[in-house]
Amino acid sequence: MWLGPEEVLVANALWVTERANPFFVLQRRRGHGKGGGLTGLLVGTLDVVLDSSARVAPYRILHQTQDSQVYWTVACGSSRKEITEHWEWLENNLLQTLSIFDNEEDITTFVKGKIHGIIAEENKNVQPQGDEDPGKFKEAELKMRKQFGMPEGEKLVNYYSCSYWKGRVPRQGWLYLTVNHLCFYSFLLGKEVSLVVQWVDVTRLEKNATLLFPESIRVDTRDQELFFSMFLNIGETFKLMEQLANLAVRQLLDSEGFLEERPPPRPPRPHRNISALKRDLDARAKNECYRATFRLPRDERLDGHTSCTLWTPFNKLHIPGQMFISSNYICFASKEEDACHLIIPLREVTIVEKADCSSVLPSPLSISTKSKMTFLFANLKDREFLVERISDFLQKMPSKPSGGGRAERKASIMDSAPEPSPTPQELSEQPASPTSALGGLPGGRAQEAPTASQGLLRLFQRNTPVEELGAKGAKEKMKEESWNIHFFEFGRGVCMYRTARARELVLKGIPESLRGELWLLFSGAWNEMVTHPGYYAELVEKSTGRYSLATEEIERDLHRSMPEHPAFQNELGIAALRRVLTAYAFRNPTIGYCQAMNIVTSVLLLYGSEEEAFWLLVALCERMLPDYYNTRVVGALVDQGILEELTREFLPQLSRKMQGLGVISSISLSWLLTLFLSVMPFESAVVIVDCFFYEGIKVILQVALAILDANMEQLLGCGDEGEAMTILGRYLDNVVNKQSVSPPIPHLHALLTSGDDPPEEVDIFDLLKVSYEKFSSLRAEDIEQMRFKQRLKVIQSLEDTAKRSVVRAIPGDIGFSIEELEDLYMVFKAKHLASQYWGSSHPAAVRRDPSLPYLEQYRIDAHQFRELFASLTPWACGAHTPVLAGRMFRLLDENKDSLINFKEFVTGMSGMYHGDLTEKLKVLYKLHLPPALSPEEAESALEAAHYFTEDSSSEEVLQQEEQEEAGNDIQDKRREEKGTSPPDYRHYLRMWAKEKEAQKETIKDLPKMDQEQFIELCKTLYNMFSEDPMEQDLYHAIATVASLLLRIGEVGKRFSAWPGRKSRDSAPDEDEPPAPDPPHDPDWELQPPAAGDPQAKAGGDTHLGKAPQESQAVGGGGGEGRGSPSQPLSDDEAKDDTSVSSYSVVSTGSLQCEDLADDTVLVGGEARSPVATTHGGGAVDTDWCISFEQILASILTESVLVNFFEKRVDVGLKIKDHRKVERQFSTSSDHEQSVVSG
Repeated sequence: MWLGPEEVLVANALWVTERANPFFVLQRRRGHGKGGGLTGLLVGTLDVVLDSSARVAPYRILHQTQDSQVYWTVACGSSRKEITEHWEWLENNLLQTLSIFDNEEDITTFVKGKIHGIIAEENKNVQPQGDEDPGKFKEAELKMRKQFGMPEGEKLVNYYSCSYWKGRVPRQGWLYLTVNHLCFYSFLLGKEVSLVVQWVDVTRLEKNATLLFPESIRVDTRDQELFFSMFLNIGETFKLMEQLANLAVRQLLDSEGFLEERPPPRPPRPHRNISALKRDLDARAKNECYRATFRLPRDERLDGHTSCTLWTPFNKLHIPGQMFISSNYICFASKEEDACHLIIPLREVTIVEKADCSSVLPSPLSISTKSKMTFLFANLKDREFLVERISDFLQKMPSKPSGGGRAERKASIMDSAPEPSPTPQELSEQPASPTSALGGLPGGRAQEAPTASQGLLRLFQRNTPVEELGAKGAKEKMKEESWNIHFFEFGRGVCMYRTARARELVLKGIPESLRGELWLLFSGAWNEMVTHPGYYAELVEKSTGRYSLATEEIERDLHRSMPEHPAFQNELGIAALRRVLTAYAFRNPTIGYCQAMNIVTSVLLLYGSEEEAFWLLVALCERMLPDYYNTRVVGALVDQGILEELTREFLPQLSRKMQGLGVISSISLSWLLTLFLSVMPFESAVVIVDCFFYEGIKVILQVALAILDANMEQLLGCGDEGEAMTILGRYLDNVVNKQSVSPPIPHLHALLTSGDDPPEEVDIFDLLKVSYEKFSSLRAEDIEQMRFKQRLKVIQSLEDTAKRSVVRAIPGDIGFSIEELEDLYMVFKAKHLASQYWGSSHPAAVRRDPSLPYLEQYRIDAHQFRELFASLTPWACGAHTPVLAGRMFRLLDENKDSLINFKEFVTGMSGMYHGDLTEKLKVLYKLHLPPALSPEEAESALEAAHYFTEDSSSEEVLQQEEQEEAGNDIQDKRREEKGTSPPDYRHYLRMWAKEKEAQKETIKDLPKMDQEQFIELCKTLYNMFSEDPMEQDLYHAIATVASLLLRIGEVGKRFSAWPGRKSRDSAPDEDEPPAPDPPHDPDWELQPPAAGDPQAKAGGDTHLGKAPQESQAVGGGGGEGRGSPSQPLSDDEAKDDTSVSSYSVVSTGSLQCEDLADDTVLVGGEARSPVATTHGGGAVDTDWCISFEQILASILTESVLVNFFEKRVDVGLKIKDHRKVERQFSTSSDHEQSVVSG
């Protein structure tokens, strides 16, 4: 490639000049190519260790002038061909022009300008972005592609110098991290190490330090453990590896592509040696952290952040921290974790102004909101730019959210002074809100109205005023008062100052009247609800009356959702629950509906309106509990792994016992999926949900540890899993909330208290207090780190389960061992994943649907199958292999969706590898009949048909197909008649048994083969033997067999007496066309051979009076006897394309060349142009046909053919070779290079 000219002071150090002229020098790197001696080894080592560009560019061109000692690099090349093209361009286009100049400086200036112009022109075509990747990085990417054979689509993210520990010896080299692979390359004194690992194969990734490996990164796959150390910045490297591995396993989980997220804005000047992908990944990580910290919607992207201070009026302090700005929010996080968090939606902002600077308050910025709150930031580094950015975002804000009447009314309640909650009488009188979900629906019933604006709890418990509840009522009143005081000091609504004080109040319990409001605030659901007015109503309208698997499951579970609560013992609560769950399934079909969602949603409906419950469910499923409610509950399994890890850390003694009993995996899923709602009394579990919405999953893990800790003694003494679960079940049943003002709801836990004395009651607030005291060291960042580690384990474990399930689904008679099937599955899956990496012509091949059965999740298209077929087939056919692969694909693709699954793939492979001679020949035979043989291929066979005798069209195969169809119609009618009588299960069992039997076809079931199909079969066989050690013997044998079969076909014509049709054998010169029966190709049907057509005579006469073997004797100037198939040929004659002896007639008809019209062929002793034979006499003899039995019997006469097809081929070796080529599995190699003394 052309390079921007750079000075080279010592031109000949480590380089050898190969060509030179007065202005340019072409050089080769020492040690590249043959020889090189010790110098070459040293240079190669230096190149790797010092990151010299020589490993990617062993050739270069320098510009020179006669009197100057300074050289300029103008081009480099990875191959001699590439550098020669550049050299020739310079000689042809520049030499003559340069000879005109007198001044050497002018020459150099002109050359540099010209090279810069060429580079600019290339970049204009290749990289429209201009500043995509700096030169040094691009060079490293080229090196990576060349070294590891990666395609153009594989993007390098970053590369690092490090050591790979091979045994106890560190190999210094370069680690390349690409989007889909981890690659390492080292070359030290003739020893080369090359590693490639797919990120999707990584089962463990961790940073550790041991005596043996000081501060290293460990990468495990299913097959090996790899250790890398001696990084300059191990933290950055490990973080990037984590991100890439996480993205890869997410592809396995939900097949979302890496770049589906809109790339963030790029910095104006890219850093040297950092790719655009690396910047994008860093920005992506910051976005995720920003959204998680402030519970913002998933599409919110961080624009920038800066350090500042925030004036907090509640304690009269300037708190240092960071201000974060995105397109819809201004957020603040204090340096001290719990000091203060603040979220200001830009939709609430009314004024942004620069306040007066002072020594006490440098660079202040004042932000006012609609709720009359003012926030004062100071110590801002670049205040002018900040105000400009905020102003830009404010201008883009919609002036007023459409249809937001109710949203605004609610906002005014939440963002201003508290308003007393309405009395039960007012509640019953409130009309349906016009923009509410129910009011907006056609035919909304009057009694459903309160659901739109109230939580169901208020509707079903409005008869007991708080004052009548005594001590409990007083406690509730105190809680409400505490929160009102808090709102007065810290603000109410989205813009509230969030401090440690808020957490203390949450831990004491949120009052019933404020629960819904605070859940919405703390979860971030309020922001999404306000910015999407009318969205829920629209979803309900769209999903009404729609039926799917999700809606069926929802209907089944509706009446199991808190059946003990009065709110769900009537149609009002059930209908609301149905609408929310169906609307969410419609919004997010990837999740749809999962068990446990009904329990959580029913609790959300108790404390909020339908719309509020819907947005809380969105926050739970999509942000707070990621991947919990998909088909494989991956998120819950991940957090279950975290709980086991934390138990090992905090309760090691109990962990060993529980591990043996397998208890944690049994209990924790229900705890996590339903947030304890299904295992604890409702009024107690809802307090845990309060804390969960404020703190996240950390609270659930803390409480789970506290429960295990409280029951440790009993659990250590139990003997089996059932006993342990009974202990925990009884404990959870007796966790009570003594402060609850709701009437107690009977808890229908499966593990009811046994006859023994019930255990002591445990107060939920005491349990929470203990959980915070003992296990509060858990941090959100640590949990995310553990989640990543566990996600690798869980997803790889699920993939292994899927592999075992798929392998079990393969019938036992397939012939491959379990190990071979698993290896084939990994190869098949890797090919599918490659389509995700680098694209596919078939969109369905790229997208994987995890909801499908395991067998259907990975599928490949025809192009991918061709690649696999070429490397795995035992029938290598040279240039003809892709044709054969295409036919095999069409044969296997029974449902005609242009994709095949693993079962179909293995069936095809087994046909070639296993079974006896008959089974293998049967597969080969089918590959040359429709549907495997496409019409285009049949047409090319017709072009070759002038090697054989011609006649009119045959209809045997078609008649047989018509008969089969007629038979099927009769069977269908009979079945329909049977359908009128009551169905008998025995009838279905018999049908099923028949279907099973029908799969085992006999050789008599195979249709006969016509002449054009036979020509294609011979062509395949000719190509199949081209690389075999017994090549000549096989050619002779197949020529003999083909000649014999052609004669059998000719003899067979005499016995095929078709009713109602004149035999053309008795009148060969007759002009009359055959009856228009449907042929295989309509283009050829209406062109019978003319009476005097020389092509019709090319193969000899076909009259009844002639001996049948003479039909194959063709004159070619050779001395062969007519019809003598036993005379041996020399090697040269057998390979000669124009040889037309009885042996070579099939070979010439089966040439590897795709189109026989490329050559003039000698037929009948005279040169004929194939153009004249294409349509004039190209109609094939379709009365001619042979059966599979005849082909089988003929091949059995040749032992060399029998041996060829019965030879066993080890599929394991083929898979190993395939992996080496594809580099789909990690492979390391040590190549000892020959050291030639200098």
